[in-house]
Amino acid sequence: MTFRQAIPHLLNVIPSAAWNLLLKNSGDRVPLETAADRESRFVDSVLQLQPRVAAFDCDGTLWAPDAGEGFFYWELEKHLVSEEIERWARPRYADYRAGKVSEDQMCGEMVTMNRGLGEKDLERAAEEYFEARVEPQIFPAMRELVRRLAAAGCEIWAVSSTNEWVIRAALRRFDISRDHILAAAVEIENGRATDRLIRVPSGPAKLHALEAAGVHSFDAAFGNSRWDQAMLERARRPFVVNPFPELEKAGKERGWPIFFPQPLKEKADPSLRSE
Repeated sequence: MTFRQAIPHLLNVIPSAAWNLLLKNSGDRVPLETAADRESRFVDSVLQLQPRVAAFDCDGTLWAPDAGEGFFYWELEKHLVSEEIERWARPRYADYRAGKVSEDQMCGEMVTMNRGLGEKDLERAAEEYFEARVEPQIFPAMRELVRRLAAAGCEIWAVSSTNEWVIRAALRRFDISRDHILAAAVEIENGRATDRLIRVPSGPAKLHALEAAGVHSFDAAFGNSRWDQAMLERARRPFVVNPFPELEKAGKERGWPIFFPQPLKEKADPSLRSE
């Protein structure tokens, strides 16, 4: 296979900056591909498959940051929870980062720590947080993909271990209906959050959440971490988006398409782009 023949395959796995450097040094007269070119080609490649059902992870897949972690610290900064919860929360999260608390356990506790707070207050806080901290880092290509898939008749599901107040606020920007959002959730009683978990969709639990919603098969899935791998493996066509190294390695081994989108903030301000 010549270098030119290999281009379509290389474009699926090499980030745009590295790809352009490779082309520049190759001596082959191939026009440099822009980020916009790559994003357009990725969106078109998915649409051409005409999936009827698609499942999306959220944090790191539809936008760059971990909105669950961000909202956790936002609540502490804004003193939305009690002093007792604040004293417990920071060392608890440090234990999680040190591997002493499991992913499922921590994701659940980041929801149940809101017990007693009004649901409307949590929804307002989630909207304020997302608009201020995360919205500028949405991946426009992923938002375009979601909207165009929906317009083509694809049934869109969003599955996340972040609390549903944040995810619902976020996905209004993607036009994903509330009843197709499967995020970490607790029971609401008399308008207030309880500590009774409904679900924490992380790892294989993402599949369980989809199955509980009646989704037993899907044509396409999109994720960025090892906690999405079970969902990706179930899909007819898995797509790795903005991956952590562990999932990137697994995706390359399995021949899954890998896409590195560009956040909205970087598009607006080129000086913020990483080298």
